[in-house]
Amino acid sequence: MNPDWILGLLGGALIGAASGLLLLGSGRIAGISGIAGGLIEDLMRGLPGGRAGRLLTAENALFLLGMILAPALYLGLGGVKEIVVEADAPTLIVAGLLVGFGARLGSGCTSGHGVCGAARLSRRSLTAMGVFMGAAIATVALGRLL
Repeated sequence: MNPDWILGLLGGALIGAASGLLLLGSGRIAGISGIAGGLIEDLMRGLPGGRAGRLLTAENALFLLGMILAPALYLGLGGVKEIVVEADAPTLIVAGLLVGFGARLGSGCTSGHGVCGAARLSRRSLTAMGVFMGAAIATVALGRLL
C-alpha cells in the first residue's frame, strides 16, 4: 500500500491545526509570505521597539524556523521521499522571484489565502485562489504544449 495519500492527509491536518491555533491564539493569519516578509522588514529596519514588537518578530522567526526544521525532523525519523527537480538554477531563481512578486502583489500567498482565507470564506482570498489556480493550470497546460 502506498501511504503517500495518508501522509498528505496528515500533513494537511497539521497545517490546518497550526493555522487554526495561530488564528485562535493570536488573531494572526498563518500566511508564509506575510510572516517572512514581516520578519525581513523588521530585521532591515532594526528590531521593532517595545516588548510586543520584539515578541512578534521572535514569533515570526520561530514559525519560519519550524518550517525549516520540520523536513529535517521528518528525514531524521526515517521519512524519505525522492525529489526530482528538472529545471535549471536560473529558471528556479526566476520562478522564485515571480512567486515572491505575485505574493506581494496579491497581498498574500497560497497559505494565507488558500488555507486561512478560504476557511474564513474571505471574498478577497477566494478571488486570489481563483487567480492563482487559474494561472497554475494555464502554466502547466502551456508547459505541456512546449
